[in-house]
Amino acid sequence: MLDDATPAEIIEVVNRTGMHGEAAQIKCRVLDGPNKGRIITRNTVGPIREGDILMLLETEREAKKLSRR
Repeated sequence: MLDDATPAEIIEVVNRTGMHGEAAQIKCRVLDGPNKGRIITRNTVGPIREGDILMLLETEREAKKLSRR
């Protein structure tokens, strides 16, 4: 399954949401593949910080802005 994953480095944690801040919206730079160098916005769940590497299964789609209700 990870054979088709693309690495991306987290460059900024934009926003955290959820009762305990468990969901985060981040900006990451794609490190490999056809979208190499592109900066995209994604939603993540769990502990995360700048400099971490995510393995993304899909790099074309971007997340919409999180709303705080």
